[in-house]
Amino acid sequence: MEKKRVYMCVKRAQDILLSALALVFLFPLLLLIALAVVIDDPKGSPIFSQIRCGKGGELFRLYKFRTMCVDAEEHLEKLLPYNEMTGPAFKIKNDPRITRLGRFLRSTSLDELPQLVNILKGDMSIVGPRPPLYREVKEYTPYQRQRLAVTPGLTCFWQVSPQRNRLSFDAWVELDLRYIREQSWLLDWKLIFQTGRAVLRREGL
Repeated sequence: MEKKRVYMCVKRAQDILLSALALVFLFPLLLLIALAVVIDDPKGSPIFSQIRCGKGGELFRLYKFRTMCVDAEEHLEKLLPYNEMTGPAFKIKNDPRITRLGRFLRSTSLDELPQLVNILKGDMSIVGPRPPLYREVKEYTPYQRQRLAVTPGLTCFWQVSPQRNRLSFDAWVELDLRYIREQSWLLDWKLIFQTGRAVLRREGL
């Protein structure tokens, strides 16, 4: 128990330090991406925010670069019959709501960079299961709810899996539960380095 407490303290300190440094050094890139989003689709804000579920199901507002048209949520109901993901999550390969620039940002995971603010605030960690939507969590089984046992993260086993969007939701859950069982400082850094490789290879398709 003491070992786990030390790990959690070190992890939080690491999250604060790395997210703060990243926001400083990546600030020009963040501005450039924000400008590109506005130029690509000037109808809305470059930042998209959405309510997600954190540790224990606690709600928080997640930030990311907007990769969809401004009225994307209004079109979701019509697209639900075409969902290619099993379980409560929703994903389709050629989602018509995604903008031209949005496809590139998603394939490189650059759209997730604003979540560095969430990490700094403590809503998220650098490494951990991806934070789900509230409507998805409402459909979770007790087994699936176990993925809410830890602070959600920017990257995880699922995030670094080649062609991750082709994995079933059950496989996704198993990867998250594996992380929860095995989490350690060394594993966190392994996933951080693998994330860098996945971004360079554009494996987020």
